[in-house]
Amino acid sequence: MAGKGKLFIISGPSGSGKSSLVIDAVKHLDNFVKSISVTTRPSRESETHGSHYHFISREEFDKLAEKDMLLEWASYAGYSYGTPGKFVKDNLDKGKNVILVIDVQGAMQVKNKIKDTYLIFITTSSIDELERRIRKRGSESAEETKKRLYIAKNELEYEKYYDCIIANNDYNEALANLKKVLNEKGKGVLT
Repeated sequence: MAGKGKLFIISGPSGSGKSSLVIDAVKHLDNFVKSISVTTRPSRESETHGSHYHFISREEFDKLAEKDMLLEWASYAGYSYGTPGKFVKDNLDKGKNVILVIDVQGAMQVKNKIKDTYLIFITTSSIDELERRIRKRGSESAEETKKRLYIAKNELEYEKYYDCIIANNDYNEALANLKKVLNEKGKGVLT
């Protein structure tokens, strides 16, 4: 029987590339799964329900929170995001390593519940670079971009609580670093 899997959290400010890095890393790692969060945020043009997020109504989200079905949840830029607890527990029990891509609020909640969670923070060279990436994405209004940058500045204060910091200034280098850390800490098999 397989041993218990390890839980990993990847956080970083909007525009750091954390979601893309995790999607690409998981393709090359054996025995890792990415948890898909639920959110009340509307989907972006490039996002698919069930692949990027489970897009749900505020009412559905509130019911999940009330029934304690979320491992963690937080509000971010006016929307709610949460991690379905059953998915995480079931996969960890099967011996799979589970990756959560969540904000710093959620990361601190999970770390308090599951002490051996390994925290990885993805960042860039500067706030200016984050702003450039968010604007280039073109999926947020000017007000939404301003909100995300304000939040990003606060999130950077949490770097000190993370086990590992990866700078995404060169995507391929950041991807190689992320795969290496996940592989070493998760005792996975690089494919």
